Order: sequence, then C-alpha cells, then structure tokens
Amino acid sequence: MENIALFGGSFDPPHIGHEAVVKALLDFKGIDKVVIMPAYLSPFKSSAHASALLRLQWLQKIFSAYHNVWVDDFEVQQKQKVSTIETVQYLLTKYKKIYVVLGADNLASLPKWERYETLKNLVTFIVAHRDAIEIPRNFLDLKIDVDISSTQLRKHVEISKLSNTCAKEIAQYYKEINVN
Repeated sequence: MENIALFGGSFDPPHIGHEAVVKALLDFKGIDKVVIMPAYLSPFKSSAHASALLRLQWLQKIFSAYHNVWVDDFEVQQKQKVSTIETVQYLLTKYKKIYVVLGADNLASLPKWERYETLKNLVTFIVAHRDAIEIPRNFLDLKIDVDISSTQLRKHVEISKLSNTCAKEIAQYYKEINVN
C-alpha cells in the first residue's frame, strides 16, 4: 500500500498554482502518489460556479500526463458535501498513509473541520505556503511560490494563470458566466 498526498478542493477554476502544488508534492519525501479530490461542493460553501463534473473533467485533462497523480471522483460521485474525514476514511481502505494538503489560508478554519480531533490523528498535514502566513511546527511545510487565487481568477480571468492543457476552455467558461 502506498503513501499518498490528498489534495482536495473546489478547483473553481483549476489553475497553475494547483499544478505547482502537485509538482512540489511529487518531490516530497515519503509520498508515492498524489490524489486530487475535487469537491462536489465544499463543506464551507453554498454553491460553486462550475459544475462538479466540469471541474472533474478539467482536472482529469490537466493531470492526465502526470505520473503518480490520480484525479479521484469519490466526492463528486456523492452528489453532496463531503467532509475531509469521510474522504480520508474512504482512502484509508486503499492506502497506507495519508498526507492532507491545505493552503496556509485555510489554517485558521482547520479546527472547524468536521471531526477535526479524529482527523488529525489519522493524517499528517502538509501546508502550502500562501501570503506571509506562518506555518505551525506540527505541520509539514510545502514551499511553493505561486500567488494565485481561484476567487480572483473568476473575477478577472487571466489565461496565463490557467493550465495550458485547457486554459482556453476554462477562460471561455468563466467569461461566459460572467462571475463577479
């Protein structure tokens, strides 16, 4: 059984910052595989801009050529909000050790995650740098230098910040729905 890094999120839209995280994880000691898990709907959000199936398809296209990267549709298939603890329990039936990846901007809300006390005993957290947020010592630090926000990209689509694999398709989608 492998050790995996679980990289979950809305990916609304997926961008080169997400790719940078995956590339850094592939070089991280002790990780055999990266599992990308798009949320059907984030437990902390009331809606998404692109459908779960569309975001899943984009991620599958973007990461199809990556070795040791798997885009898993478990949460999308549930057709409802799925907590990280539920996803981890599902993955523990297949994998030996799970690292959960989160952005530094999510550290403050981490204790609010469903069954956090149980979750923190099942996984090791890896925090991707964001802004100047300090990473606590009990978390692993993933040093990446890409400052991109999906929220900002939805407001101002910059094709250069989207994966070459499907940048035009993603940009066109968000321009057509005119997210502001």
